[in-house]
Amino acid sequence: MWQSRYIYLLILPTIVYFAIFTYTPFYGITIAFKDFKIMSGIMHSPWVGFEHFRSMFDSEKFPELLKNTIIISLYRLVFGFPVPILFALLLNEVRHLWFKRIVQTVTYFPHFLSWVVFGGIIYNFIGPSGIINLLLVNAGLDKFNFTTNADVFRTVIVITAIMKEFGWGAIIYLAALSGIDAQLYEAAKIDGAGKMRQIWHVTLPGIRPIIALLFCLQLAGILDAGFDQIFIFLNPAVYDVGDIIDTYVYRLGLLQSQFELATAVGLFKGIIGVILIVSANNVIRRMGEKSLW
Repeated sequence: MWQSRYIYLLILPTIVYFAIFTYTPFYGITIAFKDFKIMSGIMHSPWVGFEHFRSMFDSEKFPELLKNTIIISLYRLVFGFPVPILFALLLNEVRHLWFKRIVQTVTYFPHFLSWVVFGGIIYNFIGPSGIINLLLVNAGLDKFNFTTNADVFRTVIVITAIMKEFGWGAIIYLAALSGIDAQLYEAAKIDGAGKMRQIWHVTLPGIRPIIALLFCLQLAGILDAGFDQIFIFLNPAVYDVGDIIDTYVYRLGLLQSQFELATAVGLFKGIIGVILIVSANNVIRRMGEKSLW
C-alpha cells in the first residue's frame, strides 16, 4: 500500500469531491419523512413517517405520471437502443477514413449541445412557424402542431432523443468492434460467409457483452425519461401524455415549495432504479455475460 501512495494521492481529490457533493447531501433524503420547515431546517423539522409516501400513492396524478414515464422510457429503449449499434456496424464498414471522420464529427456534435440549444433548433423545424410548416403551407396544406398535438408528442420526444445521442452512443460499440480479431473475419470468408453472415456470426457475438452491459444500464434507468428534453418541449396541451415524474418533482419542489413530497417521489424513483439495476445485473450474470459486478 505504501508503494502505491502516490496513486492514492492522485485519487484523493476525487474521493473528497464525491464525499462532499454526492454522499453528504444524502442526509437530505430525510426530508421525505419529515414535515419540513425551511426556518426550522432539516434537523429540527418534526418526523411524519411515511405520510408523504401515502400522499404520493393516493394522488390521482401519480399513476398517470408513472405510466407516462414508463411508456416514454420504453419507447426510447426499444427504438433508440438499436440505433447506435446499427450506426456503429455501418460506420465500421466505411473504408474511406476522411469520410468516416466527417460522419463521426457530424453525428457526435449534437451530444455536446444542451437541450435548450438543440430543442431550439428542433423547434425551428417543427414549430408553428417552423420550416416544415412553411413547406406544408406552400404546398397548400394545413399547418400541423407537432409540439401541442398529444398524438405525436411522444414520437417527437423519441425521435429527437435518438437524433441527439445516437452518434455519441456508437463510440463504445466502435471501440468494441476494433477489438475483434481480424483473423475471425478471414476465417469466415474462407468458409464462404458473406458480409451479412460475418456480421451475424462474428461481429455481433464480439460486441455482445457490451450490448448486454449497456442494455442493463438503460433498463435500470427506465424511470429516467429525460427531464431536460421533456421540460423543453412540455406544455399544458400535452400534459396527459408528456408529464413525467421528474417534471412533477420540479413543479412540486421549486414552483410549489412542497419539498417533502418532491423528495418522497424522487426517493421512490431512486429505489425502483436500484432494484431494476440489481435485477438486470443478476439476469445478465446468469446468462453468462459480463455483468456490472
